[in-house]
Amino acid sequence: MELNLEQIPREKTLSKKEFLHKYFKPQKPVVIEHFIEDWPAYSKWDFDYIKEIAGNKTVPLYDDRPVRHDEGFNEPHAKMKMRDYVDLLKREPTKYRIFLWNVLKEVPMLQKDFKYPDFGLRLMKGLPMLFFGGSDSHTFMHYDIDLANIFHFHFEGKKQCILFPQSETKFLYKIPHSLITREDIDFANPDLEKWPALKHAKGHVAQLEHGNLLYIPEGYWHHMKYMTPGFSMSLRAIPRKPRNFGKAIYNIFFMRHFDNLMRKMKGQKWIDWKNERAVIRTHRLLVEKWR
Repeated sequence: MELNLEQIPREKTLSKKEFLHKYFKPQKPVVIEHFIEDWPAYSKWDFDYIKEIAGNKTVPLYDDRPVRHDEGFNEPHAKMKMRDYVDLLKREPTKYRIFLWNVLKEVPMLQKDFKYPDFGLRLMKGLPMLFFGGSDSHTFMHYDIDLANIFHFHFEGKKQCILFPQSETKFLYKIPHSLITREDIDFANPDLEKWPALKHAKGHVAQLEHGNLLYIPEGYWHHMKYMTPGFSMSLRAIPRKPRNFGKAIYNIFFMRHFDNLMRKMKGQKWIDWKNERAVIRTHRLLVEKWR
């Protein structure tokens, strides 16, 4: 038995009016296949180009090890020169990923290669972020702290994206006081006997290739798996729904700091308690659903 995932709709291209009517207002994801072919990035951005212009930069790397109490928020697991990291990606599979690498701050000349699309949303122009990964590396299932609308542009290789709306959170084994699900769930190939609530979650899936744009509606859970080495860039717009905006404020100004404080006070016991509560809460809701 597999996850209940429907293919994300694919469009060749979309006007602003079509995007707002068909996808933004109903908050539905979409893949736009040919939207950026007039960007210089479409023909220029590959590993060799990144290595050439950013090879000297030291980059933060993350793998798929579970969260530990003594690690800070988004603290990297390793660091490496970009040229060495690109060589590693091209040479062999690796779990090391780069995420939230600020293009404007790190390599300002890259901003000449792309445009901020006009989809009728005000994009946060100071926050274009790059993400890199090797074959079979993946993110944990998570949603972003600010519940932003995300425009995710993919370059090089292939990437699988699994999405769930916030309405499915009750089935996903969400960790309390956190933005992730249980880290021992492989959403690309889940054990549905061990994690039975996942059978009831209704989500979306798409495979991205070079030049594809994925719109991720605000607050959507997402799991990204690199089928081959590749990289992506995300542009963001603040959530428009008052409930999501309120959640974002709570996450940024309270939840994150509360969680860090509890890690310092209780150590690994806090992490273990949260992991246990994720299962207890999810299975309790599952029982109530079938009463």
